[in-house]
Amino acid sequence: MATGNEKLEAGLLEWKKQKSKEGLNYALLSAAGIITLLAVWQLVVSLGLVNERMLPAPTQIFETLMYKFANKAPDGNVLWVNILASLQVALSGFLAAIIIGVPLGLVMGWWTYADRFIRPIFELVRPVPPIAWIPLVVVWMGIGLKAKALIIFFTAFVPCVINSYTGIKLTNKTLINVSRTFGASNAEIFWKVGVPSSLPMVFAGIRVALGNSWSTLVAAEMLAASAGLGYMIQIGRTVARPDIVIVGMVVIGAIGAILSGFLSRAEKYFLRWKVNR
Repeated sequence: MATGNEKLEAGLLEWKKQKSKEGLNYALLSAAGIITLLAVWQLVVSLGLVNERMLPAPTQIFETLMYKFANKAPDGNVLWVNILASLQVALSGFLAAIIIGVPLGLVMGWWTYADRFIRPIFELVRPVPPIAWIPLVVVWMGIGLKAKALIIFFTAFVPCVINSYTGIKLTNKTLINVSRTFGASNAEIFWKVGVPSSLPMVFAGIRVALGNSWSTLVAAEMLAASAGLGYMIQIGRTVARPDIVIVGMVVIGAIGAILSGFLSRAEKYFLRWKVNR
């Protein structure tokens, strides 16, 4: 028995080492891809194949990035102020979409009466582009934080509902029937079978909603903003500073990647019961 345990522990240790090695290889490959892109970009600009005034070199982008950490020009805010302003807007709308959209999708997918009652309204709202709501949002809420967050909410709400609805619809019927056989109520089956079964699709929808939130950020900050990454991008366009525009785009992408990483960790935590093959 001891020998068997030792073999099992050795096999587990070997598997962990292999997974760690694979993760390192993937990380190096990803880094190599980014470095290659930057090198080609730098080479194209250095050789004069592209006008540097139209597309600044990566070195110029880095200099502008460092400059914005301590200087307010040309948009009137240092970079950290813009980042915090954008995070406040994007996360407010994104979290509100999760809090409302996920439970709504789960309820619609599980109870037929709720589906019949809510689905027609949702199908009327779903095709409307988030930007189309801007005139109404200005009338309803003015041009403050709530208005911008509401624009983000509209773009993140739809994928949260759709994926939650689809996820709980895909619950294994065998599990439901077994639960009923053991006397579980419909509400108990919903919480203990339906909701856990739907979590992979729910997190997929949240991931899409996160991407949509950041992609709509510039449009949301069109509402007479005085700070934010979207505002910085617009000012950069107005004063013909492509380096400022690209810095804003790079920072938005970097923050989106970081938030996506946190979301992946949360997904692994809530789905730790799931066997990965």
